[in-house]
Amino acid sequence: MIDGKRLTREELLEKIFSAHRENLEEDRLRITRVRIPGKEMMFADIIGHPSDRVYVNLALNIGSHQGEDHRGESIGLMQFTPWESVVIAADVATKEADVSIGFMDRFNGSLIILGELSNVRTACEGIERFFTKELGFTSTGIYEV
Repeated sequence: MIDGKRLTREELLEKIFSAHRENLEEDRLRITRVRIPGKEMMFADIIGHPSDRVYVNLALNIGSHQGEDHRGESIGLMQFTPWESVVIAADVATKEADVSIGFMDRFNGSLIILGELSNVRTACEGIERFFTKELGFTSTGIYEV
């Protein structure tokens, strides 16, 4: 924010580089994207009864799950910063309810849990409770589709 006004990405880049543009004409410009994570559970969605195509498109039928059939199970999708906290979330999920880990990415903070709807709901609520009460994370809440 500058002078109480929120800038778009383009406006910010223009403001940063406009004063130095004449010096950059002949040089190559390198922009590095840096993400500074806060303590946040950015989203948590529960898909109650997804179609079979959802499992295939999420690749929940390959890799370590090859040969398993999760069709008919509910899906919990969550994302966290810092990204490594997803490992704790996966641990909490499996201790809270009878769910399995469909996917966990500690480099991007993504977690997919699978199981009966009531178990996925219980696991997501347990994760949110632990992260907000014990770890001081902010949360956007849990949404059920």
